[in-house]
Amino acid sequence: MRFFARLFAFVACLAAVPAGAQQAAPTTPDTTARATAPQTTDKENLWLLDLSDGGRVTIWLRPDLAPKMVERIKLLTRQRFYDGLLFHRVIEGFMAQGGDPKGDGTGGSSLPNLPAEFNYFPHVRGVVSAARADDENSANSQFFIVLQPRLALDKKYTVFGRVLDGMAYVDAIERGEPPANPTRILRAYIAADNPPTYFAAAPPPPPSLGAPVTLPGTAPAAAAAPAKAAARPKPSSVAAPRPAAVAAPEKAASTDQ
Repeated sequence: MRFFARLFAFVACLAAVPAGAQQAAPTTPDTTARATAPQTTDKENLWLLDLSDGGRVTIWLRPDLAPKMVERIKLLTRQRFYDGLLFHRVIEGFMAQGGDPKGDGTGGSSLPNLPAEFNYFPHVRGVVSAARADDENSANSQFFIVLQPRLALDKKYTVFGRVLDGMAYVDAIERGEPPANPTRILRAYIAADNPPTYFAAAPPPPPSLGAPVTLPGTAPAAAAAPAKAAARPKPSSVAAPRPAAVAAPEKAASTDQ
């Protein structure tokens, strides 16, 4: 009888252990939740750039990644701030930078600089990110479009969008620091504002990797760069590529007005 009583007690203990262990197990809160991205058809978050190289570039704005920078882009676009501005720094295999009313990388809008909104999105081809000076909180109006992946910039610059359509026209932007014949933004729109229909020119052929691209009828960009480099103010910028290594960001002047 005692044998059966002890066996019953032992079985009861075994049955109770998993339940007790399950109740005591710690719970880990889910911290992976992210803001919902807008639809790629949401016209309020489509930024249209009509370029002087003959094409319209459609950029998907991401307020879920950088709400302050997206708000700034929309405000300046609706003020027609970007109309006529040039791409002043374009590096083959790296990026095309614009959005400076001075045209030399040292300018910005009259609005205050924005705090950094570094996020998880990588600097892959077609990404649009905010240019800044040495101060992480110095983004203002300037931006750059990534031509080839540059993951060393991740979480150091604010990604706020990506090209959906017209990347061939981004590839055709005149190269140089500064370019000899810079490509300009003729007009910028937010798609929700019902911009006029744009009839783009035939897409240009893709550039040869590693070789500067010069549009027909223009001089090579490299010929103009050395003469102007010494006098050019140090700009808001992004880390420039160097052979066989990723370069550190260059010293840059603030965009404060």
